[in-house]
Amino acid sequence: MTEYRRVLLDGYPALTRRDGDELVAGDGRRVAIDDAVHLAPVEPTKIICIHLNYRSRVEEFMTKLPAAPTYFHKPITALTGHRSDVVRPAGCQWLNYEGEIAIVIGTTCRNVAPDEAARYIAGYSVANDYGLHDFRDTDAGSMLRVKGSDTLCPVGPALVTDWDFRGKRITTTVNGEVKQDASTDEMEWDMHYIVADIARTITLVPGDILLSGTPANSRTVVPGDVVTVEVEGLGALTNTIVTGPTPVRADVGAQPSDSEEVRSTAQGGDWELRGIRAPRGPGAQHYESTVEEE
Repeated sequence: MTEYRRVLLDGYPALTRRDGDELVAGDGRRVAIDDAVHLAPVEPTKIICIHLNYRSRVEEFMTKLPAAPTYFHKPITALTGHRSDVVRPAGCQWLNYEGEIAIVIGTTCRNVAPDEAARYIAGYSVANDYGLHDFRDTDAGSMLRVKGSDTLCPVGPALVTDWDFRGKRITTTVNGEVKQDASTDEMEWDMHYIVADIARTITLVPGDILLSGTPANSRTVVPGDVVTVEVEGLGALTNTIVTGPTPVRADVGAQPSDSEEVRSTAQGGDWELRGIRAPRGPGAQHYESTVEEE
């Protein structure tokens, strides 16, 4: 396997290759990994994400998978990198992590079979498909603001080539505490199937990113929380949650909401959660509940 990272060198983006604890640019410049300012490892023209794929997530939502996968789109302006801040807009409160694996396209791809897809994949990376559920009441169909707001798609730290996705562990930790823990063997549709499915009608070009789903236990995080997604063989992607500098404008468009559906989804399922209170304060991890006992 070879590991490539995009970083800032002398203020400019540079593609580097990992050599031990250092990153080496094509012109020979070196920087220590711990000192590098990371960018997303690729520059996609599009980011396409699968809805449900992991068995544990399906069971958590107490639902069934459709006959074929469904997808949504994240704008490329949502993309950010390893160690960057993830912004929860001021006035919002239901921001959830979703640890995932990113498929990165390496060769223009259109109308290929699943058993041909591997040759069109450049490699894989770690991703976090954050969701701003405050907008779920208005954008649940398109997921545009829920999943597409700025900084809600960290990817990195590296693009790793020749990685076998089968039987790999994926975990998400918040402030060092494990929240998601699963195996890629839980996936109903593997990486090759996803590429072939999308490429039936959408041309995929080098750098495009496909996100392959998250396991159970996507939950709400708040400013001050440090979230790390780690995938066996791909490394660890870390980001810190911060509050945006300005509130969402109130003079235009639908406003962030705090409905039962928003709270239910943010807390992990399509069941009724009466009286759950929003998280408060830096680093808040536990939420009070006044759920009535049946």
